[in-house]
Amino acid sequence: MGSITLRNVSKVFGEAKVIPSIDLDINDGEFVVFVGPSGCGKSTLLRLIAGLEDVSGGQIVIDGQDATEAAPAKRGLAMVFQSYALYPHMSVRSNIAFPLKMANIDKAEIDRKVNDAARVLNLTDYLDRKPRQLSGGQRQRVAIGRAIVRQPKAFLFDEPLSNLDAALRVNMRLEISELHQTLKTTMIYVTHDQVEAMTMADKIVVLNRGRIEQVGSPLDLYRKPANLFVAGFIGSPRMNLIEGDYARAKGAKTAGIRPEHIGLSREAGTWDGVVTIAEHLGSDTFMHVEVSGIGTLTVRAGGEFGCRHGDRVFLTPDESKLHRFDDKGLAL
Repeated sequence: MGSITLRNVSKVFGEAKVIPSIDLDINDGEFVVFVGPSGCGKSTLLRLIAGLEDVSGGQIVIDGQDATEAAPAKRGLAMVFQSYALYPHMSVRSNIAFPLKMANIDKAEIDRKVNDAARVLNLTDYLDRKPRQLSGGQRQRVAIGRAIVRQPKAFLFDEPLSNLDAALRVNMRLEISELHQTLKTTMIYVTHDQVEAMTMADKIVVLNRGRIEQVGSPLDLYRKPANLFVAGFIGSPRMNLIEGDYARAKGAKTAGIRPEHIGLSREAGTWDGVVTIAEHLGSDTFMHVEVSGIGTLTVRAGGEFGCRHGDRVFLTPDESKLHRFDDKGLAL
């Protein structure tokens, strides 16, 4: 079991309130992603759960037991960091086995657990290699294997893919998602990359300045952002946010429309504008269109839609997909 509950958890460094007060329920077996911009408190919150930072107030409950004052080793959690932190002089086998040796586990049991973890992570053929003989993705898998053998109540991942190149990040993202499906263990994953959050999570926790802005499934946050911060953060490219006469006509301070919810034509539409930048990505084309009285809008079109700087186009928003926000930035 790996349920985790936070009640009024806060963290203060000197005069700075990094996390004012947070309540959060993480259910057993969930894949939960903490996402937000740099400095929003997501890594600090993960370290509070792990016991690597002391809470300034509140309570952390793990599997029904108060773990607020418990030492990290007593919480039954395993953490995977941004850096692999492998022992360079040890083989992959010895690196994975290290926490079990420190716990004086029987050698036969260690061998069984190491072999099981290697099989799950496709590392069986690499057990006798040293870390320097592995790729970045393989090294990160070794770090994950070292966590797996402990059979924790939950895994805590602190931006584990940020040191990898783009192709490896995609592969490792898939591998961690598959690992979750295999192990069915609670996982908490910290990232600033909202694409990782959208593709991996059962539940996303959006953080901003130490506060939770919204909690929900990826599609819940995408379809029904609770406020302007979530609307602008979730989605790539980001939502178009429009103020002025158009928003007021819709009964809002700010109107939001996603790039894929704007129709595009060369003949006619609600707005006419001029293409300032066209980003051709093959399957998609993202156009930045300057519209008089509205501003610059990002529009998503098919990859076959040919256009270039200076072309005139017509845009029509799908108003059934329009988002409206009041003067406090809250969704209407």
